[in-house]
Amino acid sequence: MTTYRYTLAELRGQLRQLVLSGAAIALGVAFLIASVSGSGALVDSFSQTAAAEVGPGDVQVTRTVATGGLDAAAAARAAQVPGVAGVALRQAGRGGLLSADGRPLDEAAVVTSVAADPALRWQLLKDGRWPAAAGEVLVDADTARRLGAAPGSDVRLTLADGATGAARLVGTLDGRGAPSLAGHPILAVRDGEVGRYAAAVGAAQLDVRLLPGASPSQTVAALRTALGGGAEVHTRATSVTEATRQSRTLYGVVLVAALSFVLIALAVARMVVGNTFSVVLAQRTRQLALLRCVGADRAQIRRLIVRQGLLLGVGASLVGVALGVGLCGVATALARTVDLGPVHLRLLPSPVTCVLAGLFGVLLTLLAVRGPAKRASAVPPVAALGGAVGSFGAAARVRAAAWSAVLLLAGVALVVLGTVTPPPLSLLAVTVGAISSFFGVLRLSHRLLPALVAALGGPARRLGGTAGRLATQQLRLNPVRTGATGSALLLGVTVMVGAVTALDITSHSLVQVLSARQPAVFSATAEGGALPAGAVAALREQPGLVVTPVRSAALDVDGRATVVAAVDPAALNSLADDVNRARSLADGEALSSLGDGPGSVRVAVPGRPGTDLRIRSGRSSLPFTLQSGAVLLVTPATMERIAPGASVATVWVGPAEGSDRLTARRAMDRALVGHPQVVVTDTAAQAQSVRELLERMTGITMVLLSFSVAIAGLGVAATLMLSVSERAREIGMLRAIGMSRRQLRRMLTLEALLLSLAAALAGTVLGLGYGWAAARSVTSAAGTAGGPPVLLVLGALGLTVLIGLAAAVLPSRRVGRMTVVAALNG
Repeated sequence: MTTYRYTLAELRGQLRQLVLSGAAIALGVAFLIASVSGSGALVDSFSQTAAAEVGPGDVQVTRTVATGGLDAAAAARAAQVPGVAGVALRQAGRGGLLSADGRPLDEAAVVTSVAADPALRWQLLKDGRWPAAAGEVLVDADTARRLGAAPGSDVRLTLADGATGAARLVGTLDGRGAPSLAGHPILAVRDGEVGRYAAAVGAAQLDVRLLPGASPSQTVAALRTALGGGAEVHTRATSVTEATRQSRTLYGVVLVAALSFVLIALAVARMVVGNTFSVVLAQRTRQLALLRCVGADRAQIRRLIVRQGLLLGVGASLVGVALGVGLCGVATALARTVDLGPVHLRLLPSPVTCVLAGLFGVLLTLLAVRGPAKRASAVPPVAALGGAVGSFGAAARVRAAAWSAVLLLAGVALVVLGTVTPPPLSLLAVTVGAISSFFGVLRLSHRLLPALVAALGGPARRLGGTAGRLATQQLRLNPVRTGATGSALLLGVTVMVGAVTALDITSHSLVQVLSARQPAVFSATAEGGALPAGAVAALREQPGLVVTPVRSAALDVDGRATVVAAVDPAALNSLADDVNRARSLADGEALSSLGDGPGSVRVAVPGRPGTDLRIRSGRSSLPFTLQSGAVLLVTPATMERIAPGASVATVWVGPAEGSDRLTARRAMDRALVGHPQVVVTDTAAQAQSVRELLERMTGITMVLLSFSVAIAGLGVAATLMLSVSERAREIGMLRAIGMSRRQLRRMLTLEALLLSLAAALAGTVLGLGYGWAAARSVTSAAGTAGGPPVLLVLGALGLTVLIGLAAAVLPSRRVGRMTVVAALNG
C-alpha cells in the first residue's frame, strides 16, 4: 500500500509536467472514437440509401420465373392473398424529356410509376406534391434545374408514340433516394400512366403492404404459392439486408483507411509520451538514485514508473473517451441541420467502441513508458552523490549508428528500385523502403534536426538578438532532446506531405492518361450516318467552341473495304495518343490502326487511277478513336484526292481559349437545337470525376493528418514546459543580469519556432520524395505527370509554424510569471 501511495504522490507532483502528454493521449483516443464512429456512419448512410430504394412495403416480390415476369395479373393474385392490405406494381420504362429549346436530353429519362397507395411510395419527394390527376408528373431536382422548370410549370417530353407533348410538373424528387438511377433523368407519373410516356414498359418489383397483425413469414409463404414456385419473395428486412450486402466490404475499406490515419496520430502521441517521460525522469535522476540507495531495486523502480504511466493513461483515456463522445454528439446534432435526403446520420459511438478506444489509449501509454522506465531503472546509486550516471559505450553508439545507416541506405535503395520497376512490386518496394529509410532518419534525428536548427539559426540570431542566440544555442546543446521532440513533428509532416503529394501527382497522371485517350472534350455523332451540314455549321458559328470535323469514307484498299478518316490534327488535344504523329503526316501518308508498315497500300478511286498511300510504321489507335471503325488516318488533302465527297460522321469539340467545359456544353446545346438526331458525348466526364474524387481524398487526408501534427505540437509544448522547470536557475540568472520577461518569452517562442521549422522542412523534403516515389510506382506504366501540390505543401508548412508558435504560449506565460528569486531558488 505504501508503494501505491508513493506512486500517487509522485504523479501528483509531476502532474503539471505530464498534463500535455496526457492531452496528446486524450486527443488520440478521441480521434480514434470519432474515426470509427464516422466510418460506421458513412457506411450506414449507404445502407439507408439502399433501404430507401427498397421501399416502405412490408414484402417485396422482385421477380417471378414461372409466369415470365411481373404483370398486372401477378399483382391481382398477390392482392387476394390473406393478410395483404395493398399492392403496388413498380413499373418502369424509357422516355424522353426536352430542354427549353426543344432538344432531347442526351440521357433517356427513366419513367417510373408512383403507387396509388401512399404507404407504398418509394420515391423521395423533395418539393411540391404527388401527382393526383392525369398529365401531372414529377422529375428529379437536378433535371428540373437543368430544364429551368419548377413545380407549377409545364415540361415538354416525348410520348410513347413518338409525338411531342407537355405535362404539368407538380413536384420534384430527391435523386438520392434512387441510387440505382444516378446519372439518369427521372420522370415519375401516376400508377397506370407509364405506358403513355414510355415504351417497353416492364415491372421490376411488386411492393406489398400487410394488414396489422399479419405474420410476415406466413404471408411470404402464401405469396410464393400464389405467384408460383419461381417467385422471389422477401420481407423488407431481408431485402434491405441483401441490398446493403456490399456495405460490409465498404465498411472494411473505409475503416482501414480511417484507422490508418488514427494509427499515425497515435504513433505521434506515443512518441510525445515517451519523450516527456524521458525528460521528466532525466530531471529525477538524483531522486531515483536515492531510492536505489535506500534499498529499491531496478524492478521496483521500473514498476513505479510503469504505474505512473498506467495512471496517466487511464486518466487521459477517460478524458479522451468523453471528448470523443462529445465530438460525435456535436457532429450528430449538426448533421440533423443538413438535408441529407434519405440519410439520418447518428455518429454516437457504441459502448464497445468507447471501451476498446480507452483500453487502446492505456496500452499505448504503457508501451510509451517502457523505454524510459527501463533506462531510469538503470540509474546507479552513485548518481545520488553527483557521480557520473554513465551512458552508452562507444561500441553501443557505433552499433546504433551502423544500424541506423543500414536502415537508411536499404530503405533508399528500395525506394529507388520501386520507381524503376513495374507494378505491382513497385508499390511494395516503395512502401517498405519508405518505412525503413524513415526509421533510419528518426534514429538519426538527434543529428539531423540540430544541424537544421543551426542553419536556420542565422536569421534568428540576427533578427532576435540575444533571445535568438540563446534559443539556437539551447537547441544545439541538447541534441537528444531536440531530436526526440522534433521527431514527432517530423513524422506528422512527412506523412501529411507525402500523402497529399502522392494523391496529387497520381490525380494529374490519371487525368492526363484518361484525357489522352480522347482528342477533345466532346464528340458529336448522328444516329444512322453522317452529321447534317447544318449541325456542323451551327457548331462552327459558336464563338466559344473549337470544332474539328472528321471526314470518313469506306474505300477499296488493296481489295478490302476499309474505312479511311481524315482530320486536321492542329485543333486536337495535344495530349491525345499519336496526335503528334498525325500532325507530322505528309500528303500521301497514313497512320494505320492495324500496325501495318512501313510499306504502301493501293486505294481504288472510282473513275480515276488508284492512289498509293505510304503507311507509317507502328500501330496507331488514333484512327479508331477519331471515328468508330476507321482503320487509316490521312491528311485532309489526301482525303480530298481519294474521296472528294467524304461526309462528316463525327465532330470533336472543345472549349475555346478562355472558356470552360460548362460554357462549351451550353454553346453546343444552343447550336444543336434544331438537330435532335445529333448525340453529344462528354468524353472528359470520366477524367473529371477521377480528378474530383482524388481532390476530395486529398482534402480529407490533409484534415485527418492535421490531427497528427497538432498532437506533435503538444509534444513541443510539453518539452518546453519541462525545459522551463529544468532551466529555472538559468532563467533566474538571465533575469538577474538584465534580461527582460519579454526577451525570455521571445527566446522560448524562437525555440519552438526553430524546432518546428526544422522538423517541417525535413518532413517536407522526405514527404515530397516519398510521395513522388509512391505516385511513380503506381503511374509508371501510364506515365507520371505533374508535380507536388505547392499550395498544399505551403499550407502544411504554415500549419506547422502556427502549431510551433501555439506550443510556446504556455511556457512563455509561465516564464513571464516567474520572479527572479523564485527562479534562482528553482
